[in-house]
Order: sequence, then C-alpha cells, then structure tokens
Amino acid sequence: MTLRPCPRQTEVQQLLEQGHWPQACPAELRAHLSDCRACSELMMVTQAFQRARAAAAAEVKLPASGAIWWRAQLRRRNAAVERVGKPIFGAYVFALAVTVLVAAAFAVSQARHGLRWLNWVGQSGESFNPAAWLSAGGSLVVLIPVFAMVALVGAVVVYFAAERQ
Repeated sequence: MTLRPCPRQTEVQQLLEQGHWPQACPAELRAHLSDCRACSELMMVTQAFQRARAAAAAEVKLPASGAIWWRAQLRRRNAAVERVGKPIFGAYVFALAVTVLVAAAFAVSQARHGLRWLNWVGQSGESFNPAAWLSAGGSLVVLIPVFAMVALVGAVVVYFAAERQ
C-alpha cells in the first residue's frame, strides 16, 4: 500500500465527473487503469455513485406545479386566517373578563345593600320591559351588564359557528 496518490488520478477523476469515461478517454489512460489499483477503484466507486444517483433521480415523481402552487396558497391563506383570529379571540377573552368583573362588582354591591334588584321581577309581569323596569326604580347599572352579557354570548356563538365552517 502506498500513501502517495497516483499522478494521473486527477485526470481520471475529471473524465469521470464530466461523463467522458470511457468514450472520450485516450487509450493510454485505459491501459493505465488496468495497471493502477487506485485509479481503477476510483473509477468503480465513482461509476457506482453515478448509477445510484441516476436511479434515485429517475424515481423522484414531483406533483404537478399547479398542485404545488395551490397548496402553497392554501397554506398562506390558513396562516393569515390564524394571524387574524388571534386578536379576535383575545378580544372575546377581554370582553368576558370585563363582563365577569362588572358582574362581580354588581354582586358585591347588591350584597351590601340587599337584594332590591329582584323587586322589578314582580312588577314587570311576564315579559321583560326595560322602560317599566326603569320607571319602577330599576338601575342602568343592572341593565347595561345584562345587555353586555347577551351581546357577549351572541358573539361567542357566532365565533364558534364560523369556526366550524
């Protein structure tokens, strides 16, 4: 075994890389390959890799360019919808937190003063009439959170209905 490379090894390697082996190879270089073990091994290994590369390239089946474009557009659109949906969900959470805070403050206020706000139920009859309730001594402090809660629940229902589609 010699540690020195063959002086003609680079020439053999260039011919193999360019695809000129054995058609455009001089006869003296073919004779050298039969005598030089390093050059013949280089030729066998390089040709084996070239065959494996050609076989792997022949197996690759790319989808149609239109399908690739359509998937990319769909992925881009879904990412945009997700980016837009995050602040909307944050707004829903914020509205729910504010409503719960107002309801808690109202409950604490009513606990200190008694349950006077239930008096409007007996006076207004079967249906809810805000004008009659306000004239009977009802407060806007109760009416505004009720309407806010109805609006919030409606918004959450619309959000979940739109998300399923």
